[in-house]
Formats: sequence, C-alpha cells, structure tokens
Amino acid sequence: MKITGPFLFILATLLIDAIGIGIVFPIMPDLMDRVGAGSTAEGALWGGIMMSAYAAAMFLFGPIIGSLSDAFGRRPVLIAALVTLTIDYVIMAMAQTYWVLLVGRVVAGMAGATYITATAYIADIAKPEERAASFGMIGAAFGIGFVLGPALGGLASGWHITAPFWIAAALSALNVAFGIFILPESLKPENRRAFGRSDLNPFATIMRAFAIPGLAIPLICIFVFEFANMVYPTLWAFWGREVFAWDGFTIGLTLSAYGVLIAVVQAGILPRLTGRFGDYQTLVIATIAAIVGMVGFGFSTTVWAIIIFLPIAALSDMAPPLMTAFAANRVGEDQQGLVQGVIASLASVAAVAAPLALTGVFEGFVNDDGIYLPGMPFLLGAVCIVAIIPLILRLKPDAAAT
Repeated sequence: MKITGPFLFILATLLIDAIGIGIVFPIMPDLMDRVGAGSTAEGALWGGIMMSAYAAAMFLFGPIIGSLSDAFGRRPVLIAALVTLTIDYVIMAMAQTYWVLLVGRVVAGMAGATYITATAYIADIAKPEERAASFGMIGAAFGIGFVLGPALGGLASGWHITAPFWIAAALSALNVAFGIFILPESLKPENRRAFGRSDLNPFATIMRAFAIPGLAIPLICIFVFEFANMVYPTLWAFWGREVFAWDGFTIGLTLSAYGVLIAVVQAGILPRLTGRFGDYQTLVIATIAAIVGMVGFGFSTTVWAIIIFLPIAALSDMAPPLMTAFAANRVGEDQQGLVQGVIASLASVAAVAAPLALTGVFEGFVNDDGIYLPGMPFLLGAVCIVAIIPLILRLKPDAAAT
C-alpha cells in the first residue's frame, strides 16, 4: 500500500511502543533485584506475575477499547491511550517497590489501545489484499523498536536503573504531540456502530466474535501462537543469565539482533513471500520456523547455536500478522475495532497464563533437586505450535471453502 503521513505515524507509534517495551527487557533481572525479588529463578517468577497483571488488564479493557474506537473513531482513542502510556512510564520510573511497579503495569495494560486501535486504523485504510503486508509493516516497526529498545535500555541502565523508563516516557510524550497534529480520523461516520452495554463485557464481546462465521479458527490459532511466543519476552533475559551468564548489555545486544532480523523479515521477506506464495503458504513456512526455532533454543548451550536459530525464530514472526489478516478479512469495516480488540484480549489471556506457566516451568527445571533443563519452556512452546497445525491447515483457502 501507499505510504502516507498517517501510516507513518502509526508505524512511529508502534516503533516507540516497542522501544518502550524492549528498553525494559535487559534490566528486568536487575530491576527485580532492586525491589527485592530474590534469586534469578524467583525474579523470573515475580517478573512473570508483573507481565501477567499487564495482560490481565489488557484482556479486560481490550474489547472495550476496540468497540469504543468502532463507535467514536480511532483518533481520540489512540491519543488517549498514548497519554496514559506516558504517565505509566513515569510511574515505573519513580517506583521503588515491587507493588508500585505492578500498579504501573496494570495502568499500561488498561492503555493497551495503542496496538489495538493502530491495527484497526491500518485495517481501515488498507485494502483486504494489502492487509497482510500492512500488518507485516507493523511487525517491522516493532522489530526496529526491539533493535533500539534493548540496546538503549542496556546502555541507559549504566547511568541509572530507572533511566530507561524516563527515556520511554519522553518518547511517548513526543509522540502524543506528533499525533495531535498529524493524525486524521480513519473511520467514516457511516462505518461506525453504536457502543452498547454488551461491549463492556469482554467475555460477551469475545463470544460474539467467535460466533462470526469463519473467525473462530484464526482466533484460536492467534491465541495459541501468542501463548507459545510469550517465552521470548518472558524468559529471554533470565534464560540468558542462567545458561550463558549474560549481563544486561549482552541481553540487550541479543534482543537487538533479534529485532534487526524481525524488521528484515516483516518489511522485506514477508511481502515477497506473500506475493509469490500467498498468505497461506507463507503462514506454513512461519509455523515450521516457529517449531524449529523453539526446539533449537530449548537445547542450546553454546553461542553458535543462538546464532543459527535466531534467524529461524525471526521467520516465525510472520505468523501473527498473517493470522491477523485472515481474521480481519472475515469481518466488515464496522467490526474491525471489535476484532482487533478481541485479538488483543486473546493475546492478553495468553500473556496472563504464559508467564505464570513458563516461569514456573523455568524455575522447576533450574532447581538443583530435579532435571536441569533451562530451555524446557521453549520446548513447551514448540509443543503448543504443533498442536494447532490441524487448525492452520484449515485456513487453506480451498479448505475454508469446503
């Protein structure tokens, strides 16, 4: 699709969001140490609880935010979310106890409209056949953000442990100002729908989305894939410290390398593969890459193995935008916000459950009194992806028509 000013703003918004998220990853172990979370395994568990709280808040508010944008437009909802995220980073920067950090993540989860409304905005302005590539550009923006974020976080933590939060707050504030002046409304009045009391119930909204013909399968696939993929943001820093004794800078460097690969895949490889093979065949390639990458990390004990499996894992990041495109193409223009909100909520449910499950598995397999296999959470993720292969096969165009 044509790159316009609003599209660039959406990409910039998601880029800054990714920087804000990624900037924290390298300091998570040290941050947990700062608030007295205990050993590496215990810190991973408390960090997982914090991530789950963020996801739980997003689950409760995701469908509401998506439906609000269907009723009142994308622009006001998006700007309000960006303001809330700016406040959240300030709270995180000033936090000196674990419980204040936890409140900060809950506030951020409530403001999860940034991604929800941004993807709905893209669905508004992109043609159906362009949505997979457009959502891929969103992935590329996140990839670049994860290049800059962890590197910036690793460097900034050398000044002070809270410096990454202040940087994220400043970037978010600048983006609010940018959005006020550059972003027009994308949802036409005739394509809006009324906001009802049922939209306040995330469970009812999710059930309504699952009742839409053809939508259940891509939604289930998105949920399971997001659950499995949570192993990377949840455990990469703790796994890297446990297996390789990495410090914050090295963790940031590896995450930045992964971000570079994601950006190349989403902006360069994904459009070419979908143009040559179509969305479905590209999704099959991404699924295979996800399984191979997770199994590889599950048994990795040397740096050369990381170098081999990191590019393969990056190819798996083609799956979320492709699955999102399958879902978006199954509903009308007046339901794009609802669907994106439901997708965000399902991802949030996965993000609530996955950190608790995966950090528990990690803790169990790094203790001295059992089998030592720190990569076990990656292997569990691979099993999850294998489990949805029958559903992915049903997304094949001729299979969906039968």
